[in-house]
Amino acid sequence: MKPLNNYTKFIPYLYYIAIIAYWFTDVNRNEGITAYPILLFGIPFLWQIIKPNPKLNFALGITFVCLSSYLILAYLSDVLNLVTLSESAKRFLIYGGVFVVANFIMALWIIRNSLKRAF
Repeated sequence: MKPLNNYTKFIPYLYYIAIIAYWFTDVNRNEGITAYPILLFGIPFLWQIIKPNPKLNFALGITFVCLSSYLILAYLSDVLNLVTLSESAKRFLIYGGVFVVANFIMALWIIRNSLKRAF
């Protein structure tokens, strides 16, 4: 069980790398070469896996908690029908809810990693 605990600190970074890879694949399928700058968003997360930096870790955590909080507010405003949307957008909300909650949890996990222990 000890070796498994050594790798659990990398789960949030792998999550965000997977999301960026999915985003890149989706945009690349539709837009082509203009999707390659999206891959630049994965560099800080890959850097944290290869050569961890506590300051970058904390900055990533705070940044993504703020972004996730904004996503939660946007999701709640849509669920409460404060803004009218089409049916296809409302179907997207089901998947968006899972994404919003997962982003918030992973961002909190990154902050917990930076506060709890040094890499």
